[in-house]
Amino acid sequence: MNTGIGINTDIDIGIPAAQRQAIADGLSRLLADTYTLYLKTHNYHWNVIGPMFQTLHTMFEMQYTELATAVDDIAERIRALGLPAPGSYGTFARLSSIAEAEGVPAAEDMVRDLVVGHETVARTARAIFPVAEEGRDEVTADLLTQRIAVHEKTAWMLRSLIA
Repeated sequence: MNTGIGINTDIDIGIPAAQRQAIADGLSRLLADTYTLYLKTHNYHWNVIGPMFQTLHTMFEMQYTELATAVDDIAERIRALGLPAPGSYGTFARLSSIAEAEGVPAAEDMVRDLVVGHETVARTARAIFPVAEEGRDEVTADLLTQRIAVHEKTAWMLRSLIA
């Protein structure tokens, strides 16, 4: 039965409703972290200045573009599980473990902040694995693996700029 706002209990994909709910809850936190990091990265793209301007401006654009695609992939996985995907700033602020950027930090501080953000998203994704594995949700596990790989590699690349 489709309950409107909550979980769609008509779905029978081999994952019980309670497990689909738990997985979607974790993915909602991942979505909030990813969206917050997207917004922060886009903000830094717009506002970076200094000797590394061209390098960072271009790098940040590549990163926020990748994050925009990831936001869609994560939200669509939540929908495939039969739940609504969160989509408001208020909900994202409540669910996210990444602080919003205040003001316009110096370029190196932007890079440091984005390293922390990518590491945070990797930890958020990694924390969902036990729930996905318990539900035998290989699709979500694959999505999480992909997201962790991107965030770990991006954090490494950013760290390399300020080493």
